[in-house]
Amino acid sequence: MNDKILNYIGLATGAGKTVTGEEKTLEAIKTGKTKVVLLAANAGKSTAKRIKDKCATYDVTVIDKYTNEELSHATGTYNRVVMAISDKGFARKIKELL
Repeated sequence: MNDKILNYIGLATGAGKTVTGEEKTLEAIKTGKTKVVLLAANAGKSTAKRIKDKCATYDVTVIDKYTNEELSHATGTYNRVVMAISDKGFARKIKELL
């Protein structure tokens, strides 16, 4: 993995600073527990619309340049489509790398 953002996602996951799954991510957005959401580039249309609309409403950055395979590999899990970074330090660094 040569992409620095994917490396930080992996570190955040290892540190327990991520929220995974569509519903939990939406809840993290609504409660202000995240400022960065990762959405797989190949996510379903309805999922992508829900996440992007909610992020726009709550001023949360959406990164949708990685596929679910890349996100899954970075986190060491299977079929990761939507996730949020819950730690301010990791979120700030990921936003800087954009």
